[in-house]
Amino acid sequence: MRCFAVGEERFVTERETTVGPQEGLHARPAAQFVKAAKQFSSDIVVVKGEREANAKSSLKIMTLGAKKGDNITIRAKGADAQEAVDVLADLISADEH
Repeated sequence: MRCFAVGEERFVTERETTVGPQEGLHARPAAQFVKAAKQFSSDIVVVKGEREANAKSSLKIMTLGAKKGDNITIRAKGADAQEAVDVLADLISADEH
């Protein structure tokens, strides 16, 4: 995990994790992920390879095609960035099955 200041009040935090749910970031897991992301004021993106998607958009998240076992990076910028990254990484890396 990396955390660094951007300006005086903006913080960027990122954490790499492995997708856990059998469905990957599709359907129900994607909807749960986006619902959780929307609870934070920070700007949050999910990065897979060279592609990046807004974590607050189900459609954008699903276009990443992240499958079980894929490595992704969750990056957030804002006052609650650290909490957002921790919560989202824990949510998606936990295998529910």
